[in-house]
Amino acid sequence: MATNTYFTQGTTGEQDLVGSLVVEQIKMFGKDVYYIPRTLVKNDDTFGEDTLSKFEGAFLLEAYVEDASGFRGDGDMFSKFGVRISDQVTFIVSRTRFTEAVDDNAQLIVEGRPNEGDLIHFPMANKTFEIQFVEHEVPFYQLGKVHVWGLRCELFEYSDEDIETGVAAVDQIEVDFSVAVTVNFATGGSGDFTVGEVVAGGTSNVTAEVKSWDSTTRQLQVYNRSGIYTIPETVTGQTSGAAWTTASYNTLNNTSSEFDQNSAFETNADGILDFSEGNPFGEFGNKGSSL
Repeated sequence: MATNTYFTQGTTGEQDLVGSLVVEQIKMFGKDVYYIPRTLVKNDDTFGEDTLSKFEGAFLLEAYVEDASGFRGDGDMFSKFGVRISDQVTFIVSRTRFTEAVDDNAQLIVEGRPNEGDLIHFPMANKTFEIQFVEHEVPFYQLGKVHVWGLRCELFEYSDEDIETGVAAVDQIEVDFSVAVTVNFATGGSGDFTVGEVVAGGTSNVTAEVKSWDSTTRQLQVYNRSGIYTIPETVTGQTSGAAWTTASYNTLNNTSSEFDQNSAFETNADGILDFSEGNPFGEFGNKGSSL
């Protein structure tokens, strides 16, 4: 038997009232967060991922923190790769407010809803989280309609994405954790590079962003490189106009990590394998024509 048509599960007016109350409650008891959409640059259809994705733009939005007692997850764990922080949190956002603040102003991978892989920056804790799952049916159809999105998030782990959001704390993630190398310049250059500006090689056309500049030692630390600079060539700051000629640099030394040992491994490996031998990996062919 069908449901009684004389008793509704919620009229449009009632649903709108509940939606307005939800917005009001989140504005009263929630926290301000920044929603940061992910932009795909070169999507890999085989693995379903994009190693060159970037984050451009941040949208202020109020969200209710479901976990009032603190972050979930395993907390701080000591693994074979060092200390790993796996904080998790669930943010509740109004569907109406998400549409107004984010969806109407941003280009989302999937329009009309929050996307897994997008970021949520939580200024109060000064942490940035990545959306792992979007819950779309909790609470379950109050008066016949769902009014919120539940965003299950985990602490963001940087993986060489390009970050230009305009939020200083978020943009600093790229500066702190991206691979950075030191470029040494010859004497005779002019001007001083400024932190954050783009520098370009006159011969190679390679671009990079400035992490730091020491005019005394003539050493420039750069990250987000598009290639390898030639030696010598003139590197020019696109904002400062500074111009210096490269003398040397080592792409193996990552100055962003005090534990980086790429250069040491490369040097020690040269003493283990002798590549001047015809076949350094085996004995085949070393016993003449008997084999």
